[in-house]
Amino acid sequence: MSTAQERGKLIFQKMERDLLKLSSTLEADNVHRFRTTTRRLQTLLEHLVPNDGRHQKKLLKMLNRIRRRAGKIRDIDVQLGALRSLKVAQEPRRKTQLVQSLLEVRAQHEEKLAKLLKKSDIHEMQKKLRRAAKATDLESLRDPLMVAKDILRSATPADGPVSEETLHQCRLAVKRARYAAEFSTNTAQTRKFISQLQGVQDVLGTWHDWMTLTDTAVQHFGEVNQSSLVAVLHNVTRGKFRNAVAAISHLHSDKVSPVSEAAEVDATRKSRRTARSSGDRVATAA
Repeated sequence: MSTAQERGKLIFQKMERDLLKLSSTLEADNVHRFRTTTRRLQTLLEHLVPNDGRHQKKLLKMLNRIRRRAGKIRDIDVQLGALRSLKVAQEPRRKTQLVQSLLEVRAQHEEKLAKLLKKSDIHEMQKKLRRAAKATDLESLRDPLMVAKDILRSATPADGPVSEETLHQCRLAVKRARYAAEFSTNTAQTRKFISQLQGVQDVLGTWHDWMTLTDTAVQHFGEVNQSSLVAVLHNVTRGKFRNAVAAISHLHSDKVSPVSEAAEVDATRKSRRTARSSGDRVATAA
């Protein structure tokens, strides 16, 4: 069994574990793990598997419904993290009000998510996960690194100024590319490529978190001329935006470029043959 096949098999098992953890408690780590595992499974079924069947489509439809609801909670969690990291003296009372408001909204989203996680629903999804795992053709997977490259190509921004929507689409594409690459063989080249994608993803994600927080603050307190806290958030977000634009410029340079899994295997074999040949020459000389 290839690395991609083995990891494809394991992602179904991890999905079931993360679903159960989420149903037990809606703490931030469980919410985040469930969403990322759902995305990884979705990447497998939509990009790596040649033809996804009806079992897979039904499964993704159920999981994505929960993922979107969990995403509401995740958005609140990252806003709270960003807001609590903001060390400013301006309008401390408003900052406290915003934290409290976010906590109240999170509680509302928790109630709505909990309604989707009844025992009967969890049991049904467990059955669908196992059924889909058996029905998924893991022997005909596409090359994970080539899939990642195709996904990145689709995220190439057009010439001209980069908009927030462009960055948002790039952010989603980089995540999908990274998740696809993670199914490939664990080599030095692959680890470097995934690490580069992770770095870009982190920069884009940070910008998105601050932008979301700024939008929330504007809804509560008005524009920059009405709130010094909003003005500070706008300044921070502009800086994160510049970092994100620089990150995607780096992404489409020659510095971030995967090779196919087949090429990785060939390179590894050549390296081993070279090492054995060098060893034979040393032994002969001795």
